[in-house]
Amino acid sequence: MKNLSLTDFQSKVDEVLVRHRSILDILTKFQESSAKVNRAVAKSATYCGCIEIHAEKHDIPQDTTYSELKNFVGHHIEGALCDICHEKIEQELANNLFYLTTLCNLFSIDMSEMTKKHYEQLNTLGKYGLL
Repeated sequence: MKNLSLTDFQSKVDEVLVRHRSILDILTKFQESSAKVNRAVAKSATYCGCIEIHAEKHDIPQDTTYSELKNFVGHHIEGALCDICHEKIEQELANNLFYLTTLCNLFSIDMSEMTKKHYEQLNTLGKYGLL
């Protein structure tokens, strides 16, 4: 397979989307796909047990600078996804990406340009661009 670009992916999504072309359909399917991502992650911890989630308050010293924050915050995940959970989460994320792409198509947003602009913003502003 050739190197797939965001433009190629965006064109293919537009080509194959037959149903759910209404903004209301797209928004609700996008939200549903996000919920399925959340559910797949939760099931990896609660049903499969391949990962454990240990959410707790981050212990950040008072005099910590914004640049040092990364050293004191974690992702709260212990373990690694098994092959089955990895595949399930990957599939749900792909579905989510599909509906994000349909939103971009509906509003004539070029995903390549959008990601390029965001990359440049991140590159220019660094971690301060996410405040």
